[in-house]
Amino acid sequence: MCGIVGYIGDKNCVPILIEGLGRLEYRGYDSAGLVVRNENGDLVVRKRVGKLANLKSSLDESPLEGTAGVGHTRWATHGPPSKTNSHPHTDCSGDIALVHNGIIENYLELRNELEAAGHVFKSETDTEVVAHLVEKEFQNGASNLVEAVRNALKNARGAYAIGVVRRQEPGVLVAARFGSPLIVGFGEGETFIASDVPAILNRTRHVIYPDDGEVLEITRDRCKICDLDGNPVEHEQCVIEWNQEAAEKGGYETFMLKEIHEQPQVIRDTLLGNINSAKTDINLDPGEFDIDCLKRARQVYIVACGTAYHAGLVGKYLIENYTGMRAETILASEFRYAEPKVMDDTIIIPITQSGETADTLGSIQAAREKNSSCYVLSICNVVGSTIARESDAVLYTHAGLEIGVASTKAYTSQLTALNLLTIFLARLRGEMDDNTAGEYIRELEAIPNKLGRILEKEQQLADIARKYHQARNALYLGRGLNYPSALEGALKNKEISYMHAEGYAAGEMKHGPIALIDWGFMVVCIATKGPTYEKMLSNMKEVGARNGKIAAIATEGDQFISQVTNDVIYVPEVPEILSPIVNAIPMQLLAYYIARERGCDIDKPRNLAKSVTVE
Repeated sequence: MCGIVGYIGDKNCVPILIEGLGRLEYRGYDSAGLVVRNENGDLVVRKRVGKLANLKSSLDESPLEGTAGVGHTRWATHGPPSKTNSHPHTDCSGDIALVHNGIIENYLELRNELEAAGHVFKSETDTEVVAHLVEKEFQNGASNLVEAVRNALKNARGAYAIGVVRRQEPGVLVAARFGSPLIVGFGEGETFIASDVPAILNRTRHVIYPDDGEVLEITRDRCKICDLDGNPVEHEQCVIEWNQEAAEKGGYETFMLKEIHEQPQVIRDTLLGNINSAKTDINLDPGEFDIDCLKRARQVYIVACGTAYHAGLVGKYLIENYTGMRAETILASEFRYAEPKVMDDTIIIPITQSGETADTLGSIQAAREKNSSCYVLSICNVVGSTIARESDAVLYTHAGLEIGVASTKAYTSQLTALNLLTIFLARLRGEMDDNTAGEYIRELEAIPNKLGRILEKEQQLADIARKYHQARNALYLGRGLNYPSALEGALKNKEISYMHAEGYAAGEMKHGPIALIDWGFMVVCIATKGPTYEKMLSNMKEVGARNGKIAAIATEGDQFISQVTNDVIYVPEVPEILSPIVNAIPMQLLAYYIARERGCDIDKPRNLAKSVTVE
């Protein structure tokens, strides 16, 4: 969840590191720092609690220059936010400095051993242990920084992406990763490391993605890679296709609002090239997907976290209703510690925007430990990410870069990909005929234009938000395929406005939650056309009878909904299977404008990070 940027070259690295850290602010952080080798060859550490602007002010007051260094934004895990706990951390001598994203799980054991050997610690963090482990390896005779880092990391359990510099090796930056994201970028006579592409996208598009357990010796013009035992490793460079404009706001007041408006195009991009010319089937590369395995599979486990989990709940409905397979959606953080029956005929479908989510990656590893023959088919947005590389096949969502912490376009692109996958599997397994597939595909292709019509109602959503933004609590109600929509709507609201919000299956209201309803409650009811529509009307009447304030999402042309609600947001008519996509937009906008009215930092909500890369 922390952000790392590193540079080695001929330029002053300080503005490069600060710029890169600024492009990683969306990951969430509570302090920032950097270490630079100055013109005298000394390692100079500068760090501040709070926003990156505080670190910038320090550097403006007392400038620092150097051609090699690493920077860090910290999201506190071990020890509260403080200058002492901020990164970089150094060894006893100050000769070694490093930054770290991840958690060293056995740090207490290691710290006790190091303290017994005379090492003095300054912070409460797990990260400082690694700096002292590297120092210990030099005391034991290590000849250079790469060797010391390799041997030190053999003693560490947990997740890490690190960047390390040493005073005695001025032309070298060492990096390593296990379970936390890290990329290496290559320019002309300069090399970069970063936690994520946006940090260096304006500097280079040529990158490699190291694998777990690899250590990198980086200079201004090369990168040598080896495993923890010193065996050499080769990686081919990839070219990043995102453009820099994707990392800018493009005239919108926030990244989140920009990304809400990008959804029609994102869905077009996700559909592009995946539908055959007759519009009766899905074109997924038979060389990429194991067709025989998909035909004989009998059960599916969808694993995901947060918003992606809500998309997975919709996916369960789709797969079970159309493919003849049993499907179950499980939180990735629970899957790892449960006892699911993973058989030879099991498909694991991880869903992830970043491709680096720690719990989702752990679920893949846990599934393979239970049965190495299970088939992992991921839905992911980032080519070359860890989860993409760990999968047997990947269906990419083509959502592009998503900066806003609260996921919007990633969610609807995941829903789109799940619909594509459902059609593909149903056709492959003989569960769907040409006519049904053709109608399904035509409706799916019409979605982007329908989303455009919903976005035209933005001002109406802003007006409704103005009416309800002072509510103490919010309840989101849905049924069937739109019960997950209710969960997602509530999540968006609580993420960015800090209003207490819950998503609930409307039929469960009488089993407890209805006791909460009073004049201070905002209730959002998803009542679009479908088999449960009349039941939803009854649930809405129950809320109204208890003075709850109702805002409903309903299908255009509905003549009855206004009789039982205070406010209605109409969305275009679609088949129920696609309704979660269209219903997501008004809930995103409603949450957005509630947060705006409440004066919240929408792109960077408190305590949250964009990509959760630690457990």
